[in-house]
Amino acid sequence: MKVFRTTAVAAALLAVALAGCASTEREQRAGTGALVGAAGGALVGQALGRNTQSTVVGAAGGALLGAAVGTMTTPQGRSEQLCRYRSHDGRVYTAPCDDRYYNGNY
Repeated sequence: MKVFRTTAVAAALLAVALAGCASTEREQRAGTGALVGAAGGALVGQALGRNTQSTVVGAAGGALLGAAVGTMTTPQGRSEQLCRYRSHDGRVYTAPCDDRYYNGNY
């Protein structure tokens, strides 16, 4: 039992350290979702199975689900938004929004 506790603590510390290395908001939200999902899944697995194997399976499933939800719920950032523009000849096209859009000077 002591080996399992030591392994669990080491895995949690490693996950926190790796989540801190994320550079984009999407990666950060995926890491946070994975941590929260793993904790919730471990609790549900333990409550349902009452053994170590159920806890580990629940934690793994919760981590996958949490990472997926964290990734999919990330709001679009500046670089992903597109604006519609009209050129001088009347053609309408889409392109990444410039700073005038974000400052309200459009």
